[in-house]
Amino acid sequence: MPHHANPRALLTPAMRGLLDRIARAGHPPMHALSPEQARQAYEAGAGVLEVSPHKLARVEDLRIPTRDGHALPARLFAPATGQPLPVLLFFHGGGFTIGSVATHEPLCRHLAHLAHCAVLSVDYRLAPEWPFPTAVHDAWDSLAWLREQAPALGLDGARIAVGGDSAGGTLSAVTAIAARDAGWPLALQLLFYPGTAGHQNTPSHHSFAKGFLLEEAHIGFFFGHYLRSPAERDDWRFAPLDGVDERGQLRDLEGVAPVWMGLAECDPLVDEGVLYADRLRMAGVAVDLEIYAGVVHGFIQFGRAIPQALKAHNDAARALRQAWGSGA
Repeated sequence: MPHHANPRALLTPAMRGLLDRIARAGHPPMHALSPEQARQAYEAGAGVLEVSPHKLARVEDLRIPTRDGHALPARLFAPATGQPLPVLLFFHGGGFTIGSVATHEPLCRHLAHLAHCAVLSVDYRLAPEWPFPTAVHDAWDSLAWLREQAPALGLDGARIAVGGDSAGGTLSAVTAIAARDAGWPLALQLLFYPGTAGHQNTPSHHSFAKGFLLEEAHIGFFFGHYLRSPAERDDWRFAPLDGVDERGQLRDLEGVAPVWMGLAECDPLVDEGVLYADRLRMAGVAVDLEIYAGVVHGFIQFGRAIPQALKAHNDAARALRQAWGSGA
């Protein structure tokens, strides 16, 4: 995408008004906070613009064991059904540093309702207490556990999708590559504005570096806590677009699960999302790419204020229903 002379002109009036209200509120910038303070600030604001939590027949707290003996909190959301439900394994966004099952609960409830599926949302471990690649391992261990436990949970283990927003989209993409390697079929990758590149040097990172909610300083804050060394930026488990494996080779994407990707036009990450969609298509992977005009990173959690949020929820749910053959 080209570098825009006046990127604010791209914003919808509703989006511009919301950003102006956030700026007037005068909260300290996230990068000026400690990780714990940033988590508290994000938790406090997460539900303000979100859709009302949808009532569901089943909401169940679970614990997922990991390879190092930790137990990850997770929450299962599901509508009423007499049949084993397909399930979306969901990883929340927040730069690997903030966010939780709680901050993304309205979104997960809405997807479960719209897609007529279960959603298992995972509290993977966060940086800096748990730096890279702990979150990657937690995501993989969650998938392994879900495959094993699906029948006992009343879920259809043959119809599993992975998905998430932002950092959760990164974890989903990486998990899907590893699942391909293991011969574990997935129905879909559901990626809301995923981070995919090792270095923030695309035109959109310059165009939307400041004033579009996710700022360059925030990205530096997140990755500074998550990564232990500059070399990890070039690890495919951090950067599925352009990162390499232990042999120094770009990961082949042939045979990974089909993708639905929803991007925000006015987002530093939009270019790397498009580039990843292109790489997937070149590898023969089916990709459904939606770019929502005039909105910023994080918009899917602004359902009360931004109409494109509800459109994205519905588009994603439709992709899920189609992926597991339960109709459009």
